[in-house]
Amino acid sequence: QVQLAESGGGLVEAGGSLRLSCAASGRPFSNYAMGWFRQAPGKEREFVATIRASGGNTYYADSVKGRFTISRDNAKNTVYLQMNSLKPEDTAVYYCATSRAPFRTATTIHGYDYWGQGTQVTVSS
Repeated sequence: QVQLAESGGGLVEAGGSLRLSCAASGRPFSNYAMGWFRQAPGKEREFVATIRASGGNTYYADSVKGRFTISRDNAKNTVYLQMNSLKPEDTAVYYCATSRAPFRTATTIHGYDYWGQGTQVTVSS
């Protein structure tokens, strides 16, 4: 059974930083792309960032490009999201997810089949 567990969320002032972690288990971690998504109240879940299985390529939503960095440690079965220069509009529940197919990356929710429970990120102005 695949399990994903996010951690690292919290309350931070605008301009601050947070680092999210997502620990995965239940399938060969290094064979699957990993993604981060977020969902603000009253809005649909949206793509934030994804990283290929090998960690060699990353993709970001325009809204976070240059501020967020996704990375992974395949030896620890963990993916990270470093968030800098946070803005109030970054406030949301952040979810990690594992890609539906091995060695395939995606930027939509349909490309992912297992999701964590989410971690709240709140940025105050």
